[in-house]
Amino acid sequence: MTRSPLTLAALATSAVAGLDVINTQGFGSPGGEFDAAILTGRDGRHWIIRVPRSPAAELEQSADLVALRALSAGARSRLPFAISTFAGQVPVGDTRAVVSEFVYGSKVSLSAMSLELASSIGAAIAAIHSLPPNLVIDAGLPSHSPVETLRAVVTLMDRAAATGLVPAGLLARWERATEETMMWQFTPTVVNGGVASDSFLANGDEVTGMLGWHGLRVGDPAADLQWLAGSGLDQLADAAFASYSHARGNVDRQLRQRASLLAELEIARWLLHGTETRSTEIVDDAVGMLSALVDDVHLDMTNPIGGATMPLGVDEVEALLERTSHIH
Repeated sequence: MTRSPLTLAALATSAVAGLDVINTQGFGSPGGEFDAAILTGRDGRHWIIRVPRSPAAELEQSADLVALRALSAGARSRLPFAISTFAGQVPVGDTRAVVSEFVYGSKVSLSAMSLELASSIGAAIAAIHSLPPNLVIDAGLPSHSPVETLRAVVTLMDRAAATGLVPAGLLARWERATEETMMWQFTPTVVNGGVASDSFLANGDEVTGMLGWHGLRVGDPAADLQWLAGSGLDQLADAAFASYSHARGNVDRQLRQRASLLAELEIARWLLHGTETRSTEIVDDAVGMLSALVDDVHLDMTNPIGGATMPLGVDEVEALLERTSHIH
């Protein structure tokens, strides 16, 4: 049963001592993973309260809290955008309501993104990747080496191949990428781990905040850029990668190639989700996307992974991000 904004406001006053709510409004879609509301305090500050509606959402919220605690004041001062701050929690049945300070800004749409905003996003991601890895490692969060990253990619490919539904030429394309030794010689960085266009909040052409930190870890920086590499929007991707490289230097020459590979493998991940949940609809959707990918890349050496022409169009990318957001 969906909780009303008034109910959520009452929970928030129990979770945060001294909070005097004078206005509340629902936040998010009714069918989402959380009951959520934006609250306005008498002091003019704004807050968000979220109550998970499923075990998966509860796990995501718990991971998010661990990550936010790991991001110390010193770490936050290095970032050119705001991150929500935990304010309090209160039990709600078998789960809990969590209240955090609200980060201002509008969610970013890939289809409406400007080149200037893409540049701001590239700089924002570079700032995350420049954080000291120890702040994540010391918090007990995951850390993956290049070898472990490559092993995970190969395992995903093998599982997808075992379904018998991935075109042979596409598997060969991916295998060639995993055999390129230089592609996997990167320095692991702090990564958000779940970045998509709507992870960012913006005011005009500037990133003001970032949502969703449950995937925080040390690992392959390409993980935070795959959604751009696979967008099919070359100018936006070029602007973001150029801004990223300007901020961090040319420290990872194969970054875009790996990001492109990971973007294509999201379709394999979607296929596996369909087979594991025995959803004919998801499997058929994934098979159709794989077929479209085959047509687009031609499976030859003139269109290698990381080339100028990327496989998925903007509508397909936004749909894929929506489909796969709950399987990470």
